[in-house]
Amino acid sequence: MFKKIIKAGLKMFWYLILASAAVVILARVITGLVAWQKTYAESDVPVRRAAIVFGAGLTRSGEATPVLQDRVETGARLYFDGKVEKLLMSGDNRFVEYNEPEAMRQYALKLGVPDAAIVLDYAGRRTYDSCYRAKEIFRLTDPILVTQKFHLARALFLCNALGLDGVGVEANNRVYRKVSLAFWNMRELPATLTAFADILTRPEPVLGNPEPIFPENAQ
Repeated sequence: MFKKIIKAGLKMFWYLILASAAVVILARVITGLVAWQKTYAESDVPVRRAAIVFGAGLTRSGEATPVLQDRVETGARLYFDGKVEKLLMSGDNRFVEYNEPEAMRQYALKLGVPDAAIVLDYAGRRTYDSCYRAKEIFRLTDPILVTQKFHLARALFLCNALGLDGVGVEANNRVYRKVSLAFWNMRELPATLTAFADILTRPEPVLGNPEPIFPENAQ
């Protein structure tokens, strides 16, 4: 009797593992299809008024990490090529000593982007928050999303599911270590499931008064 219970338990365990794997794969397929339809090369991306540059961590000294530098560099090129008028730098600033948007701004200024073309979102703690606030606070409608390939599919899925007509450009300006890429892609598996849960439940991020980037979108 005990052996039968153990056997049934193991069978149920493997069924759960397979079901979980199927859910993860399906979620990744869906976000991948969105990205396939919405991702462009820098030279081919349609002109939009603004780009969202997503945060990606800081070094111990408070400067942009190489991953974040790539995102800012790509956003800067879009600006200089006339693809966008404004760059919305969205990152985490929940602690005084941790200010992603300001680090992004400083790096963009070093690249020659004028300060007037930079808008900072200090409450972009998660990709979901950045997309939500881009629409509700900054009143964007059709931004270009700038991030690496491993993250772009989830960002495009979230922003478009929240009502933005977003398209994406990959910020792959350097060769990343295979170990790092493997880690980032593995991290996207649970993050993608969380993204679907967020779209279903629609949690409200940190908000505030609207700050339209373009006055005509104030309403």
